[in-house]
Amino acid sequence: MEIMTNALVKRISKQAAPPPRLKVSQWADQYRQLSRESSAEAGKWSTDRAPYQRDIMDAVCDPSVEIVVVMSSAQVGKTEIINNIVGYYIHQDPSPMLVVQPTEKLAESWSTDRLAPMLRDSEVFHNLVKDPRSRDSGNKILYKRFTGGHITMAGSNSPSSLASRPVRLVLCDEVDRYPASAGSEGDPVNLAKKRATTFWNRKIVLTSTPTIKDLSRIEAAYLQSDQRRYYVPCTSCGEYQTLKWGQIKWKKSTCEDSATKKSKDQPETAYYVCEVNGCILRDTDKAAMLSAGEWRAENEFSNIAGFHLNELYSPWVSWERIVAEFLKAKLMPETLKTWINTTLGETWEEQGESVDENSLLSRKENWGDLAPSGVVIVTAGVDVQDDRLEIEIVGFGKGQESWSLDYRVIHGDPAREDVWNDLDNILEQTIKHESGINLRIACTCVDSGGHRTQSVYAYCKKRQLRRVFAIKGSGVPAKPIISRPTMSNRMRVKLFSVGTDTAKEMIYSRLKITEPGAGYCHFPARYDEQYFKQLTAEKVVTRYHKGFPVRKWEKPAGRRNEALDCRVYALAALHIINPDLELLAKKMKIEGSNDKQHQQQNDYNQRKARSWEVTRGISHQGSRGGTGGRSSFIKNW
Repeated sequence: MEIMTNALVKRISKQAAPPPRLKVSQWADQYRQLSRESSAEAGKWSTDRAPYQRDIMDAVCDPSVEIVVVMSSAQVGKTEIINNIVGYYIHQDPSPMLVVQPTEKLAESWSTDRLAPMLRDSEVFHNLVKDPRSRDSGNKILYKRFTGGHITMAGSNSPSSLASRPVRLVLCDEVDRYPASAGSEGDPVNLAKKRATTFWNRKIVLTSTPTIKDLSRIEAAYLQSDQRRYYVPCTSCGEYQTLKWGQIKWKKSTCEDSATKKSKDQPETAYYVCEVNGCILRDTDKAAMLSAGEWRAENEFSNIAGFHLNELYSPWVSWERIVAEFLKAKLMPETLKTWINTTLGETWEEQGESVDENSLLSRKENWGDLAPSGVVIVTAGVDVQDDRLEIEIVGFGKGQESWSLDYRVIHGDPAREDVWNDLDNILEQTIKHESGINLRIACTCVDSGGHRTQSVYAYCKKRQLRRVFAIKGSGVPAKPIISRPTMSNRMRVKLFSVGTDTAKEMIYSRLKITEPGAGYCHFPARYDEQYFKQLTAEKVVTRYHKGFPVRKWEKPAGRRNEALDCRVYALAALHIINPDLELLAKKMKIEGSNDKQHQQQNDYNQRKARSWEVTRGISHQGSRGGTGGRSSFIKNW
């Protein structure tokens, strides 16, 4: 009997004892399961797959570290690092936690697509976090309880969710995508940090791909840290070094490309040149280099551990793919900017704050009355003033090279019907193309943000099947040029929100391109100086909001900017229809060479309407369609 009692006591004691204290990486290797819906490599987690993750995760276990900063590219496993830290604290060190995403919608997505599968598929959580379907679980999408703590998920744009409940652990993801202020409360990162003030053993984790130099939150935080970089050995000479883009090389073909008369890049030949002794390293060497790598601090430590990583280290991305993506990205400033941010994990340094109108005046061209051969699709942008409408008609070609085909002003009060009839006459015209084809305007965006909103709604509602849409500009930084339309207005008109700051940045970067090709802007000889002054009227200035630097587009007093607004709306129209310009160019070349089909092609843009409306979520009944817009757009061309 005594033997049985002792055995029972030992068994109970074993069950009641806390789990052995592990570091985050050790915990993940022992308990974490990757889910099929959130990982391409489902199954048991292994830190050895990306060894650079080990010290980043384990930094939160270091009592001397209060803040962990990760400035990195995409595709290095940053999200899984956050997941493992959360899982570790739920199981090993239960505490109240806050996870902040750029928006509440993204917080919901992280909870549903990342956290929920981890809790479901890693068995260690089954008795710790209750199933949200049970009545007493207390668990919702943005709030989950577990023994000894809870986890709150919030959007950085929600001051109320950032200001309640003290927490010990704060994880802020993609901080460079946060607004300058959460409502009127100030910097969302500082608001989140304040939640942990009362905990002596608090931990703050900040992660993000960087954005613009001197405005990047994550870069500022990294510069305050001990600035660790991952050093890996050359597999030939053994010398340690960090992986740098400048050391990636590739070959070019000896024969010239028939179209460009230049030698052709061969990204499949990509290799790395050892910075110390010039040894040649291949992608197949990367695994050995990573496994022997080590983090080295390049700045003095003061309770902030900072880590920088670029995509060259990623075991999931080949050097060939990185080179191929660079060759595409370098064609235009805005795509190169994204590549530098998301592939190199570095900030983008803006080249000047404005564009000189004189440089644009000097490069005007005379192409006559026909749309140049490079034009494959035409859009229009309409700016609405109290006493007139201003319209720019823009042709786009491969690589979004653009030609301003016409600029018109219709004088009169937009409350009058005859003003809109005159606009119809302009938008319904056919445009003769150099190939012999007649083009029509494929999509038009009309500004509804002024004093004539109802007149704009009334006009656009009757013409939505012709892809004439009401838009409203939004100056929110980093907002996409086009978002899904809403119908939350009295007239039930489809209304698109246009990220004007993003569009202006794109337009200005393209105006600085000096050689014809992708992104280059062409202007006709007939345009006068006033047009170019309006097009270049605004400039970017840095203002401080709640102590945080913010880029703003500003127009000097008395300067007109209607031409810039029209170009923004014409670009937005292109983004709404989102055509495959490369494929359109090929089709136009085929169709233009066949004289018998010229008449059939007169209205080819118009015939795309029904397919596009369904696939872009703008069906005749107002229902949401699928997402295959581009392929159907071409198929029904």
